[in-house]
Amino acid sequence: MTVLRGSLACRSIFHPDAEEKDIMPSKQTATEKKTVRKTPGTYPTEKVQKAFRPHKKQNAQKLRASITPGTVLIVLSGRFAGKRVVFLKQSSNGLLIVTGPYELNGVPVRRIAQHLVIATSTKVDVSAVDVSKFDDAYFAKPSAPKQKKSEQGFFAEDASAQQSKKPAEARLADQKSVDGAVLASVKKTEGLASYLAHSFSLRGVSRPVHLLKF
Repeated sequence: MTVLRGSLACRSIFHPDAEEKDIMPSKQTATEKKTVRKTPGTYPTEKVQKAFRPHKKQNAQKLRASITPGTVLIVLSGRFAGKRVVFLKQSSNGLLIVTGPYELNGVPVRRIAQHLVIATSTKVDVSAVDVSKFDDAYFAKPSAPKQKKSEQGFFAEDASAQQSKKPAEARLADQKSVDGAVLASVKKTEGLASYLAHSFSLRGVSRPVHLLKF
């Protein structure tokens, strides 16, 4: 019988009184704890991309050279798409503060992004309009803490929410003061009030849109 040197059988033959020891002793000490990763019970069916927070600083958006206070803009998207509005000023976060005026086309004082408007060559003198109070805080919605409600409280809040959709008296007063100053300047130019009251549209143009002069 061939006995391999170094095997257990060889040691038992030539060293019968020797104590049995592990051939490959564990390198793990008593203080170390081996971390075992459990197998997940479920696996996602699709690969979910991890969201990363942007680390770039968001600078204030630069105002286009074609947009100056009093410029008539054409709204391209949203609730008032196609409406012509008058630009008042730019807010601190880069949005444009505009007005219809409301009396002419139903557009109140509101904010809109630059990429959603086309600047026209028509101008309105808005030097007499006070726009100091219109900033981002003016348009911010008040946040109320969420609370648990009963069934009666739910319907009561629904009724109060319908009433709260109406603009506040202070907002209506601000709208009238702005529109009064803008309309006084609009009426000095013949046909400008009708121009602002009508929505923009294209019908059978003979040249591409990007070649049109607004």
